[in-house]
Amino acid sequence: QVQLVESGGGLVQAGGSLRLSCAASGRTFNMYAMGWFRQAPGKERELVAAISRSGGRTYYADSVKGRFTISRDNAKNTVYLLMNSLKPEDTAVYYCAAEATMDRQVVVTPPRHYDYWGQGTQVTVSP
Repeated sequence: QVQLVESGGGLVQAGGSLRLSCAASGRTFNMYAMGWFRQAPGKERELVAAISRSGGRTYYADSVKGRFTISRDNAKNTVYLLMNSLKPEDTAVYYCAAEATMDRQVVVTPPRHYDYWGQGTQVTVSP
């Protein structure tokens, strides 16, 4: 089992940057593929980015490609989401999620496949 705690959210002007962090408990962080999701008011939770256990493979939603970067540091049990060129439509609660996988290179995309979730961190982008 793993517990996830997000941090780094806040209020930023359009065009600005934020880096979200998700710290995981336990000693088996490198057994989990990770994902960052977001949910805006009145909208469904959507996948923003995902990364394999090894960090060698990543996935990005079209809406964030070229602006967001997901990375992980398995020695620190942490996954990051660097968000550049933020837009008001990026405003949402951002969640990290973890799913144990046998394959070190697989990227997990469906939300229903993730077993563990953090509590979320609010990101607000002002015009």
